[in-house]
Amino acid sequence: MPATVTTPARRNVLWLARLEYRFHASRERRARARGLTPTVTPFPGYGSPEWVRVLGRVLIVPPLPLTGDGEYASVRGWRSFAAVPVGFAQVRITIGEVTHEVVADRGGVIDTEIPARLAAGWQTLTMSVEGGEPVESRVFIVGSDVGFGIVSDVDDTVMVTALPRPLLAAWNSFVVNEHARQPVPGMAVLMERLVRDAPGAPVIYLSTGAWNVAPTLIRFLRRHLFPPGSVLLTDWGPTHDRWFRSGKAHKLSNLRRLAAEFPQVKWLLIGDDGQHDDEIYTTFARENPVNVAAVAIRRLSPAEAVLAGGRTAVDDHTAATVPWVTESDGAGLAERLDEIGIFDS
Repeated sequence: MPATVTTPARRNVLWLARLEYRFHASRERRARARGLTPTVTPFPGYGSPEWVRVLGRVLIVPPLPLTGDGEYASVRGWRSFAAVPVGFAQVRITIGEVTHEVVADRGGVIDTEIPARLAAGWQTLTMSVEGGEPVESRVFIVGSDVGFGIVSDVDDTVMVTALPRPLLAAWNSFVVNEHARQPVPGMAVLMERLVRDAPGAPVIYLSTGAWNVAPTLIRFLRRHLFPPGSVLLTDWGPTHDRWFRSGKAHKLSNLRRLAAEFPQVKWLLIGDDGQHDDEIYTTFARENPVNVAAVAIRRLSPAEAVLAGGRTAVDDHTAATVPWVTESDGAGLAERLDEIGIFDS
């Protein structure tokens, strides 16, 4: 058996990954020395009547200011990255009367599939770490008779961010007050109509954004009346073999996973032409045409396209077996989707 060759570039990546872990471990020690303790930040997951995908992150979170109505006051983006991840923490997950012990990854992320018997719809479980108070989390159980679901991108699809341009990405992620972020016109109405027209349909918000911004994203979706759904984000840090995680690979792998987990579901894929959604959705639709109800691509405005560093060239899908529509906002996409019968399916 040939020996594994470690190239200089890979050695550098491995070194950077170890350095990142040591940096966070040092932050964790200092936070604990100040008397702070870790807790679980839950993210909405999903599942079937026989299993659940539980999502969350173990963090030591600095206290945040609250307003009188319980909302966070003047929360700048950098606060999302101020929390200290607790790597390899042991987490207790309780579903009904059954408790499971799982271990978070080196970034504190919990992403695990657990057997469970649950009814369709939103269900509640609890998570705790180091004997702390249990934290409630929710999972959406997809009924075995459900045949339609929604997967939506976030950046420039439901939220105006102009994220692809690095300096603007940094500004939006670290500086802008979360209450200043604006929804894409008409997208909340479109999403709500889709859910209302297909009771029991799962909603998945699939983004290349970092797990750090998940709480901010969930509050944004709730504040702007988007239907609740599961959130699938990623980690920006280095892996064992590359400097940064691939956003395209993250999206495509999760789409493939959803197709395998729910073979009876046809997904409406919603994205925009400012990143790689067209390319990702094209690849997935070619591989799994029976699992795609349609693809809806939001066209960026000329100003948004400039801020986003240009548009991705959208392929010609006139001969595709899967319907493709494109418009500049949620109202236009709703009209195009109505024309191809999505709301009658």
